[in-house]
Amino acid sequence: MTIEQTVEKGSQPIWFHFASLGEFEQGRAVMEAIKKKYPSEKILITFFSPSGYEIRKNTALADYVFYLPTDTARHARRFIALVQPKMAIFTKYEYWHHYFKTLQKKDIPLYMISAIFREKQIFFKWYGGFFRSILKRVTFFFTQDHDSVLWLKSIGIIRTGLAGDTRFDRVVSLPQQKQEIPIVEDFLGEAKEILVAGSTWLPDEHLLAELVSARSHLKMLLAPHEIDENHLQAIKELFPSALFYSTYNQYGPVEKSEAQVLVIDNIGMLSSLYGYGQVAYIGGGFGAGIHNTLEAATYGIPVLFGPKYANFKEAVDLIEKGAGFSIQQVSELIAVYGALTNSEKRRLAGDRAEAYVRHQAGATQIIIKYLENTGLLAP
Repeated sequence: MTIEQTVEKGSQPIWFHFASLGEFEQGRAVMEAIKKKYPSEKILITFFSPSGYEIRKNTALADYVFYLPTDTARHARRFIALVQPKMAIFTKYEYWHHYFKTLQKKDIPLYMISAIFREKQIFFKWYGGFFRSILKRVTFFFTQDHDSVLWLKSIGIIRTGLAGDTRFDRVVSLPQQKQEIPIVEDFLGEAKEILVAGSTWLPDEHLLAELVSARSHLKMLLAPHEIDENHLQAIKELFPSALFYSTYNQYGPVEKSEAQVLVIDNIGMLSSLYGYGQVAYIGGGFGAGIHNTLEAATYGIPVLFGPKYANFKEAVDLIEKGAGFSIQQVSELIAVYGALTNSEKRRLAGDRAEAYVRHQAGATQIIIKYLENTGLLAP
């Protein structure tokens, strides 16, 4: 059905836009808080990427879920005229010129949550005037860190304040929501060493295959970032004796006892899987950048990842606190993991990881309180 056929006229939903699945998880705590405290409010979600839309198109958090039409003046005018949102909430660094311009023209408040800015971004270059003009259409910025507040103020934007990263509010409660997964428990048995490797890519998996070969007592839960046929076939070649979650019940006890690796070839289990781990490895650090370290850290376990982490504040923080460890080659992975098999070292690093997550939580409460004070949210 079309947007016009779906959205109830006059409902004035709160419009959340997310680039992809990662940003959805970043804004999830805010949506959950609104749904819990203000159940009569309608929520509309738009995505740019299929990775978000396809997985979350049926989420119970939203009354409406759509792809956001491309950023043209015509699309922006039509979309906003059809939806008539009470307010718009964008996440992290999603800046759409025509949509922002139309929202401002219609006097519809626009908020950025978990916003983060760095010196190298085009907004702060002498030639970035057009892009600065987009930022100046935002009603208020809730930033992740104090530096972002200062960078915005350096270009004349003062409608900003430090709130923190809303992802912490999402992950801090994961241990209490952890789902029991009988097949995983059966596979792990009385394992002495348990590694959960999440959101992995082939470069990560090549290193992990070497680690598994070097540690005969290690059992690993491997949740790849992509589970298409080609990737799963490559994993089978790297881990010939691996079991696969979707077909686990077809294996007998002999095959199970010989397997060190259980491949999770479905979506949606990772946040619970980390609860079974003693150590976590987060993929992506040999490509565009690492994936979500916080879902693992909240369980109080050390976090390992590849070298491309500099743009991820939480990874930098975890390293500084002795809770995260970056590796570049097989020898480093084997050495760091080996050191963490020492229970005291592992406990110390894990405690620091959990404390970091808990200390950073609270952004959602700040955002909700601000919206209540503006009168946009009221009983």
